[in-house]
Amino acid sequence: MNAKQILMSVFFGIIGGVIAFFAVQAISDKPSKTTSQSAEHTLIEAYKSPEHYAKQTALSSFGNNAYPDFNEAAESSLTSVVHITTQYNQTNYSIYDFIFGTGPSSNRPVTSSGSGVIVSPDGYIVTNNHVIAKSQRMTVVLNDKHSYTAELVGTDESTDIALLKVDAENLPYMKYGDSDEIKIGEWVLAVGNPFNLNSTVTAGIVSAKARNINILSGQYGIESFIQTDAAVNPGNSGGALVNTDGQLIGINTAIASKTGSYVGYSFAIPVNIVRKIVADIMEFGEVQRAYLGISMADIDAKLAKAADIKEIKGVYVASVIEDGAANKVGINAGDVILGFDDKPINSTSELMEQLSKYRPGDKMKISVRRENKIRDFRVELQNKFGNTAIVQADKLDELGASFQSLSDEEKRIYRLRNGVRVEKIYPGVFMDNRVREGFIITSMNNQAINSGNDIRNVLKDSKNEQIYMEGLYPNGHIAQYTFTIE
Repeated sequence: MNAKQILMSVFFGIIGGVIAFFAVQAISDKPSKTTSQSAEHTLIEAYKSPEHYAKQTALSSFGNNAYPDFNEAAESSLTSVVHITTQYNQTNYSIYDFIFGTGPSSNRPVTSSGSGVIVSPDGYIVTNNHVIAKSQRMTVVLNDKHSYTAELVGTDESTDIALLKVDAENLPYMKYGDSDEIKIGEWVLAVGNPFNLNSTVTAGIVSAKARNINILSGQYGIESFIQTDAAVNPGNSGGALVNTDGQLIGINTAIASKTGSYVGYSFAIPVNIVRKIVADIMEFGEVQRAYLGISMADIDAKLAKAADIKEIKGVYVASVIEDGAANKVGINAGDVILGFDDKPINSTSELMEQLSKYRPGDKMKISVRRENKIRDFRVELQNKFGNTAIVQADKLDELGASFQSLSDEEKRIYRLRNGVRVEKIYPGVFMDNRVREGFIITSMNNQAINSGNDIRNVLKDSKNEQIYMEGLYPNGHIAQYTFTIE
């Protein structure tokens, strides 16, 4: 084959390849134009849309930065949360003791533990009242393992708050946050000493606010807990609930559990309540509690129908006390409270929480609905005695007992001219000195006792002096006790 024939073969080969290429392209282009072009266009437009962009951004954020950084909040909180151990003597009585009125059969030391939060550099520590109840000795161990003996400054059973003091300076303390500003779904840390595991941090979110779980006994118990799913167990009580800025927003107090251990729900006292209780105890030695002078109820469908309330919202005023704070400005039974100090109110626990942050004499705006009209009232809050004076600490409370004067029939049965019966014993001087319920006090420091006020007068006149108390138990056993009230 000569050169000319070779060149001709190459030329026709190239021409054939070009023709084949374009033929294949023509065939493959037809289905793409009829079936996939519109799908491709849809995907591109969806990607360009703001909704798609937002989804992509959210997914990217979740993958890289969805969880907050707890390191700084945890580190600053751990140094301010302490381990509290308490000790008291458990008195045990036998049937023989109760029948014959003799002394206890045994007396053994009991220890327990909890947590606390340092709230000032000079050694003031907040914890739960139930952590230190009954205790005769309290030891505080800091995160750096320094140990101190603590003194009880004051307690408030209605909020389950206690304030302790240790003799130390320049302690690392936790700054107060604002519990009114926290939001449901916000990340929080629980810091404490569960099961004696010192300096434990758990994380969760705020699950609910203003939760009432009916654990605080007494007529004036205030429950408006922050509910979280941060793990809290025995030993966490009195510890800190902390926001991501490392600020104190609550005192961990309780769990909802049938086993005694954490199963998903924990509850903390809002720090705005704690801050006011602490300030009152430090300044007055007694909590200055404000009252509206009303009885109230949460509004549900049943009450709304019975009271002809159009909207299930607010707190129902069931009754008002004559000359009480609400009554004086014209708030009536049947009114519905919608706002307190410009904060919306939708439950009795929310209203009690707001009230607990103020003192008698404070003037607050209260918004109510009456006959489908909104009315605002300026109310001057009162104390439990119906005035605005500062309430001083009552020495009678230090005894840790409630009293009932004897009836004439009881005096005849026991052959007494006077006497006051000890109705109930709770942590205090009487418990420490093993006074039992049912004891009838006939005299204190040789003064006849006929009422609780008689006891109060003896205590007032006997500061830092020994008090000698005489009386008898219902079985006829005569007993004497000696104690001191500071």
